[in-house]
Amino acid sequence: RREVECNIILNYYETIPFGVVLFYMFGGIMKKLIIASICVALGVVLSTTSIPVGPARIFPFQHMINVILAVVVGARFSVGAAFSTSCLRNVLALGSPLAFPGSMIGAWLSAYLYKKYNAIWAAALGEIIGTGLIGALVSYPIANFLLGKPLALLTLITSFSMSSVAGACIGFVVLQILSRRHLLHKEA
Repeated sequence: RREVECNIILNYYETIPFGVVLFYMFGGIMKKLIIASICVALGVVLSTTSIPVGPARIFPFQHMINVILAVVVGARFSVGAAFSTSCLRNVLALGSPLAFPGSMIGAWLSAYLYKKYNAIWAAALGEIIGTGLIGALVSYPIANFLLGKPLALLTLITSFSMSSVAGACIGFVVLQILSRRHLLHKEA
């Protein structure tokens, strides 16, 4: 009788998918990884709506995703998602190499300011400053090297800022809507 009970229990656990077991074992980390992965896929799919301006592309949806991930999953996963999205966009010829420093710095500063001030506006401001100003400054020597000719720094700052302001505003609105409907689970 005891062997029959043990076999029934073992057979039950064999039917549970391995992913479900991992989800419950590593709940918080696994949830953040899944959310970040979905946002990476969303960022790659939405990259077909970019608008080329100067040497960079205006892509507000990546900035929107950076702000949302900064609030929902924190800095580590936000920066990882920005790097992964930039890699995939470059491999698929949907983006430029200038996406790496801009998106990663913006994602980190967005998450940092959100954690410091615990306010959605701080995450949006971090994305604008991190990508629009600091990311453009870091991208300046990369752009000069890749283009093979000098480029005006103001051109990069303008194009990065336009994209990050638009995306941060969209992300801010999305997060406000989620927050008011009590659907937002913020990173503590």
